[in-house]
Parts: sequence; structure tokens; C-alpha cells
Amino acid sequence: MTSIRRWLLGWLICGLGLACLFAGIGIFNAARLEAGELFDYELRTVALSLPHNISADDVAQGRNPELHGIADDRLVIDIWDMSGRLIYHSPHEPALPRFGEGFESADREGYRWRAFGVAQPDRFVQVAQPYFIRDDLAMSLALRTIWPLALLIPVIVVIVLVVVARGLSPVRWLSQSLIARSPESLEPIVFDKPMPDELRPLVDALNGLLARLSEASQAQRTFVADAAHELRTPLTALKLQMQGAIGDGSLQVDAATLAKIDGRLNRLIHLAQQLLSMAREDAAREIAILPMSLRTLCEIRVGDFSLLAEARSIDLGLELEQAQDDHDAFTVMGDSHALAVLVNNLLDNAIRHTPHGGRVDVTLRREPEGIALTVLDSGPGIPESEIERVCDRFYRCVGTSGHGSGLGLAIALRVAQRHHATLEIKNRDDASGLIVAVRGLRAVTSTTRAKDIVGGMHA
Repeated sequence: MTSIRRWLLGWLICGLGLACLFAGIGIFNAARLEAGELFDYELRTVALSLPHNISADDVAQGRNPELHGIADDRLVIDIWDMSGRLIYHSPHEPALPRFGEGFESADREGYRWRAFGVAQPDRFVQVAQPYFIRDDLAMSLALRTIWPLALLIPVIVVIVLVVVARGLSPVRWLSQSLIARSPESLEPIVFDKPMPDELRPLVDALNGLLARLSEASQAQRTFVADAAHELRTPLTALKLQMQGAIGDGSLQVDAATLAKIDGRLNRLIHLAQQLLSMAREDAAREIAILPMSLRTLCEIRVGDFSLLAEARSIDLGLELEQAQDDHDAFTVMGDSHALAVLVNNLLDNAIRHTPHGGRVDVTLRREPEGIALTVLDSGPGIPESEIERVCDRFYRCVGTSGHGSGLGLAIALRVAQRHHATLEIKNRDDASGLIVAVRGLRAVTSTTRAKDIVGGMHA
């Protein structure tokens, strides 16, 4: 059984169809039997109700007005007097012998006949009818009896389809609710309407699993945040102590070894900072989303990285496209701290992988889907085979140098997802380099921003 719906529909429709078929056969046969009894009753009624003044002279002269109504049923009427002489026979019908009293069946004139005979004081009356007439009339009567049942079958099929669809709608709603959830959502499943008793154990089990996963995830985030916080302070202190020891001459070491130690310390400090940012971002909630100026944020971040870019002779700039006016703030609904981390990571990656004399451009653009933030560099780019994996945590491309931790793009992706935006990474077509774009950031109009501010004041 691969589908409960198909299994239910198959068994219900086939079962009800077979039941209707057997019922139709039973009704059909019963109707035919009842029709046979009705025709026997007709033979008997006609035989007993024939007038006593019928004679052979009537037949010869065409006078038999009382019998016009039974011609359609092909009834053959024969009357004999007490001496056995045939005094009446239905015109245009074959002559039949005298079968005897009561109901009899016999083959005559190439047909099978059903006859009824009755002896009266002065005559013997026999009324006969061919079986094919009886069968045709019985068939017509039986079909008129079962045609409502034939119309009932499609009605039953429609009822079964509707009932099964309505009955399985909670299962469909549950599956759609689970599909629509984000991978990070561990909130319990809540039904908008009364939950069926059959689904309650499943939903309770799923909610229990989600609760256990939420506890485990929270414990993991807490551990990472605590570990990163505890690591950052001693590492920074160690770097300061090493610089102090070198300055006062108490630490004698060659320049190459000192550069390696300093590089390792910088990488550990950067890793601790990234781990702390990742833990904070994993624990973030939608309540931090407020109207903010993306232009102002990018100007501040570009200013912060300008010294590092100048040291590497990198041209770093901010461009605005499709701006509403010269003072367009590119206001979006966002978490300012999280978006600052995103921009920092994208700029840090771009500057670290751009060679001396290169270029890094930050672009803000208004699009139909929202505001797009793009960081373009002139570095070596990423091999096409590794683009799909660069957002994995702790993944670093083959041959990558520097103090990166493999968490920058993973954090950027998490921030974009929390803002219901997409993170696109691709190599440049016009030159060497990489394009990282965050698309779909929800733009805020002046009316929307005023409503949000008023709502925040009332809250």
C-alpha cells in the first residue's frame, strides 16, 4: 500500500460498485420473475373476463370490439364449446391445440408458448402468449426498475471522492505545514481546527521530537557561544602579551616564526569571533526585524574597511542603482546587527581574495522583488564544482590561503534566510572575480515605515 487515498478509493469504489452490480442483478432477476407472475395474472384475467357472446360468426364478420386492447401483447385466444368444437380463434394468429386446464408451457409453431386454460359451464377458454413477447416485456420492465441504481453509481463515486478527500484533508494540511516550515523552525505543530483523534498520537510524537531537537539545538548554540566567548578573551590577551614581549625584548624569535605565530593567533581570534556570530545568528528571532537604512549601514562598513583596502591598493566603493532620489536611504525591514555581520563577512572575503591593485564594489539596487545588495570583486573566483558548497560551515575551497574560518558565507546565508532573502554566488562573466548578491530584502515605503514606528510606540 503506497497511498492511503488510492487504497481507500480503490476499495470503496470497487466494493460499492460490486455491491451495486450484485444488487442490480438481484433486482433485475426479481423484476423478471415478478413480470412473469404479472403476465400469468394477465392470462388468467383475460381468460376469465372474456364475454360469453363471442362466436365464430363474429370472427367471420370482423366483430370483436371487446378484444382490441389486448392485441399489443400478442395474446392468442381460443374458445371451444362443450362438444369440443372451436367456436373462436384470434385472427391473424397461428392455431394452437388445447393444452388443458391451468398454466402450461409448450412448443408450437416454432415458438415456446405460455397458456392458461379454464373450463366454464358451456365452454373451454384458453389464452396463450409467446415467451419472446413475455421476455421482451419483462426485460423492459426490469430495466426500468434498475435504471435509478445505474444513476446511483456515479453519485456514489462522487460521494466517496468527496468524503475521502475531506477525511484526509488533515493529513494533507499536516504535510503541507511541515513542507512550508523552514529547516530551522522547531516550533510545535498547532492545528487551526479540532485535531482528528487518529492524528493526535502522530502530532504529539512530532511535537515531542521537535521539543527534544530544540533543546539539543539550544544546548549546542549555548556551548558554541560560551566556547567562542571564552576563547576570544585569552587569545586576544595572548596576542597582546606576545606583542609586549617582543617590544621589551624579552621574547627573542626570528621574524618568520613570529609571522607564523601571529598569523595563527589572528586566525584563532577570527574563528572565535565567527563562531560567536554564528551562535548569535542561530539564536536570533524575528522580533529583531525593524526598519533600517541599508545605505547608511553599507557606508559605515565600507568606511571601516577602507583602510584595509588602501593597504592592499584595492579600489573599494559603494554604488546606488535605481535610487528614488539622491537621499534614498534604501530602507529595509531588517536586523541591523545581523546585516552588519553579513556585510562585514562579504567585504572581508572579497578584500582577502582580491589581489593588490584590484577592485571591490558594493552595490545597492532596487528590484521588483525588493532591494538587492551585491558585492563584486576582481579576485580569482571559485571553481564551479565548489560553488554549491562554499556556504557549508567550515568549508574552505582547495588552495585557499589566509586566516579564513570557512564560516563567513555560512553566516551570510543564515542572515539572508532569516530576512526571507536569497544569497546568490556566481563567478563574473566579464572578468575574473566573484559576485555575491543578497536579493529580496523587503523594502520599506514611507507609509509602511510610519505605521511600524507608530506600532512600536504603542507597544
